[in-house]
Amino acid sequence: MLLLSRSLPVLVGASLPWMVLLTGCGPDWSPPGPERTETRDVELDKSEEVRAELRMGAGELHVHGGASKLMEGRFVYNRLRMRPEVSYRGTDFRGHLVVEEPHGFRGGSNRYKWDIALNNQKPLELEVNCGAGQSHLDLGDLSLRRVTVEMGVGELRLDLRGVPKNDYSVSIHGGVGQATVYLPGGGVGIEAEAHGGIGDIHASGLVKRDGRYVNDAFGRAKTTIRLDIEGGIGAIRLIAE
Repeated sequence: MLLLSRSLPVLVGASLPWMVLLTGCGPDWSPPGPERTETRDVELDKSEEVRAELRMGAGELHVHGGASKLMEGRFVYNRLRMRPEVSYRGTDFRGHLVVEEPHGFRGGSNRYKWDIALNNQKPLELEVNCGAGQSHLDLGDLSLRRVTVEMGVGELRLDLRGVPKNDYSVSIHGGVGQATVYLPGGGVGIEAEAHGGIGDIHASGLVKRDGRYVNDAFGRAKTTIRLDIEGGIGAIRLIAE
């Protein structure tokens, strides 16, 4: 069942003749048009947990908690073909949310920014695929079960600081760029396996033990975050605070 609500796009500037929906999957070399801001929401349902997939080819992505609904999204773009596709299907046990860049879009000078708020209470498996650009994932307030991030070219800032109610795992596969991961301190156990490509690995607040990076609480804390990080060309920074 699809449970989407949305507001009409807000156009910055007057409508222009080029604003026509193009067909096909080839490059769009038309000039950028007026910047549009659109909000699209997904209502909560009775699903016990949700799998959320976010797929952006190139742009700025910000994900965080604080939504009263399942998802509250704000999207900024300057080409009609860049309008994100949002879908959701739920059952009593599991919901499946997908937010993705339209298939086949390529080319041109673009303004593309997603700001996605997710519900703090709903148990969540989050998958993020970001091709190029900047990704800021502030996830410490969410009820995480698993996080998977596929990086392309760009910068990843992943903030997991918070008080998790249960164990969860994080998997990051890096491309070309820098990944910085902020980890909770105190009573949360941390275990991280990090393997870099050409770049360096920097760990603050963690010690290396048997090939893994752990904190003082690992092995005795009630909750543990386990990370598996595979870097490409670039630096990996782990910061436990």
